[in-house]
Amino acid sequence: MLKSLYLNNRFFYAIIVLVLLLVASYSLEWLFPIAKILVWVLVGLVFLDLLLLYTAKNAFKASRKTFERLSNGDKNPVYLNIKNLYRFPVRIKIIDELPEQFQERNFQIFENLAPQESKTISYFLRPTKRGEYDFGAVNVFVSSPIGMVARRFQFSQNIKVPTYPAFLALKKYEILAFSNHLTEMGIKKIRRLGNNIEFEQIKEYVQGDDIRAINWKATARRNTLMTNHYQDERSQYVYNIIDKGRTMKMPFEGLSLLDYAINASLVMSKVALNKYDKAGLITFGHKIDVVLPATCEPMQMNKILENLYKQKTAYKEANFEHLYLAIKHKIKQRSLLLLYTNFESLSSMMRQIGFLRKISASHVLVVIIFYNTELDKVIFQEPTSTEEIYNQIIAEKLVFEKKLIIKELRKYGIQAILSKPQELTVNAINKYLEIKAKSLL
Repeated sequence: MLKSLYLNNRFFYAIIVLVLLLVASYSLEWLFPIAKILVWVLVGLVFLDLLLLYTAKNAFKASRKTFERLSNGDKNPVYLNIKNLYRFPVRIKIIDELPEQFQERNFQIFENLAPQESKTISYFLRPTKRGEYDFGAVNVFVSSPIGMVARRFQFSQNIKVPTYPAFLALKKYEILAFSNHLTEMGIKKIRRLGNNIEFEQIKEYVQGDDIRAINWKATARRNTLMTNHYQDERSQYVYNIIDKGRTMKMPFEGLSLLDYAINASLVMSKVALNKYDKAGLITFGHKIDVVLPATCEPMQMNKILENLYKQKTAYKEANFEHLYLAIKHKIKQRSLLLLYTNFESLSSMMRQIGFLRKISASHVLVVIIFYNTELDKVIFQEPTSTEEIYNQIIAEKLVFEKKLIIKELRKYGIQAILSKPQELTVNAINKYLEIKAKSLL
């Protein structure tokens, strides 16, 4: 009983009032009998409170419900089901023992429950690291209407929940890709510039259609211009390549660049498979880590998800020579390669340009580097000191150098994207749709 008994603030307030009355009774003797009566009243209230709370053995129920796995970088709902079995209304305080990764040291939920009332409470958790998260017990402190003491009910809900790459975004993009409504997510609809080999249907000619696709036989039958329309080519090879070097350790809004790349790769793979292409994965740091061949098998998404879950950032320089050799020996078909990396200076990119050009000679290579959004805060603030002016100039120089990197890559015929971390998924899908629309593969 003592382990579950806690004193509420109301009890301490009452003690303070009694102490003040007893102190005052030294000067005003008539207060002393009142103080003595109030002491016994307090003792009686505490005894009655204990009687109400401890009469029933199992007078409260609570349980926690979570997903079998959490989605990294997303808000994941957690549900607490509680039920008051007392015959009087109660005031409760819930302390859920959250995983240490969240560093929540003052997580409390307050609720009022009527007699025999059940309620479901929800809150959201946003993990920023992949791995296992240990949830502890659910602690419920129940107070009666008297409110002098609280009884703690502890429900053992110790579970380990793995945190995977942002799979919650998969359903959102999957539905949009399947229904051809990707523009709702800011993903551009790109007009085809040429014909693909898979015929789709014959439609009336509209301004902008390729005149070479006019179907003259259908035009003669309908007495109006008709054109052939073609589907995107299917079963093309799409690889997401993730750099795990030290430059990908940089965090933005709690997530590292590596995690942004992992989340984008997961969604990109799903969109490619929904478009009937083959999705594969390569991760590398100072050595090659994962080479998952591109296929469209039903279990391919699970393989990609499990491999992405295990990735960790290395603190060494990424070896692009090893990447080039792995691509040369492992990928025999012309493929779309989406390379997620981060060059902080033009000189660091130029050290790798030879390998990037060799890869681009055999495949459609898209180099995706990250724009440092924190620099905008420095650039657009009004400087008030000489130091802030220097910082602003340096920030502008860093942004300009990123743009030079993109320009230099494009000069060598390499597709390049400079993306904010938060917009990475949308920008990657846009580039994928653009390449398919232009039949560059």
